[in-house]
Amino acid sequence: MAQESPKNSAAEIPVTSNGQLEDSHEHSFNRDLKLSLPVGLGLSETKITSHGFDSTKEGVVEAGPFPDKGSSALPKSSAVSPSSAAASRLAGQGCDLIIPTGGRAQQKSGPVVLADEVKNPAMEKLELVRKWSLNTYKCTRQIISEKLGRGSRTVDLELEAQIDILRDNKKKYENILKLAQTLSTQLFQMVHTQRQLGDAFADLSLKSLELHEEFGYNADTQKLLAKNGETLLGAINFFIASVNTLVNKTIEDTLLTVKQYESARIEYDAYRTDLEELNLGPRDANTLPKIEQSQQLFQVHKEKYDKMRNDVSIKLKFLEENKVKVLHNQLVLFHNAIAAYFAGNQKQLDHTLKQFHIKLKTPGADAPSWLEEQ
Repeated sequence: MAQESPKNSAAEIPVTSNGQLEDSHEHSFNRDLKLSLPVGLGLSETKITSHGFDSTKEGVVEAGPFPDKGSSALPKSSAVSPSSAAASRLAGQGCDLIIPTGGRAQQKSGPVVLADEVKNPAMEKLELVRKWSLNTYKCTRQIISEKLGRGSRTVDLELEAQIDILRDNKKKYENILKLAQTLSTQLFQMVHTQRQLGDAFADLSLKSLELHEEFGYNADTQKLLAKNGETLLGAINFFIASVNTLVNKTIEDTLLTVKQYESARIEYDAYRTDLEELNLGPRDANTLPKIEQSQQLFQVHKEKYDKMRNDVSIKLKFLEENKVKVLHNQLVLFHNAIAAYFAGNQKQLDHTLKQFHIKLKTPGADAPSWLEEQ
């Protein structure tokens, strides 16, 4: 062949031991390399980079302006680094060199695989904030329009009536709970006073021989009243604990579901209003995609609203059954304990506590004995 490939030309680069080109082969190398370059690309624009697999260094050959044919001197800007090993690797990899139109030779690195575009977390958060802001705006607009009497709202008459009754009953139960706690506090103070009074009478019975019997009777009476008062106090505290659980846990949990239902209802009405406004407007190529998107959002919030309405109905049903059962037992306990206490029927009072499995805590029962502490 009349013309050799760039690989053969690169393979014939003679390099001395000190890393400089020999003068005898310079012109033939530059001539062959110039013939292999595209038209319009000079050697002064050429830069060849060789990467070795067994070395961390690079061999770079930079060619300056092409000298005159009559000159035998090396180009001033010519440099070879680092050694003949780099030139040998350059000769072995000559087929992997491509020269783009930009004027720099690049090495092929095999097939290039483009990785999937990494999602930006900041953009995802920004999108979530945008959706939240849009939803908040729609709901706020719906609430304001309802309060001003301009917007329409979806009403389930039967469910709304049950919710109103529940909220009213919760206020009444909270009032009963507050009064029962006041009674328990006052009864505790009275029992404590009766116990102290009984101890005082007993002390005077031992020190006053002429009034021994009188002080003794009063001491026994006050101690008996204090004991019955402690029994009644245990029944009242049990009543308070049960009603408190009913009001502040069971009913409160149902009202939390009611709040979620009301939020879903507002969102449903907000997107329903948007869909109605779009349907009343013109239908063209610009509005049809908006109507379709609004229809999809409306359907999503309608399903959410229907689900929450069903959840509230089920919870109200179970709450009513639980409330009747709990309050029935607690009201019977409260009545029997109060009646037995003020009637002076100690046996009936004790029977009432056993009937409802109420165990009284004796003073100092929680404290360990001195033998257990050893």
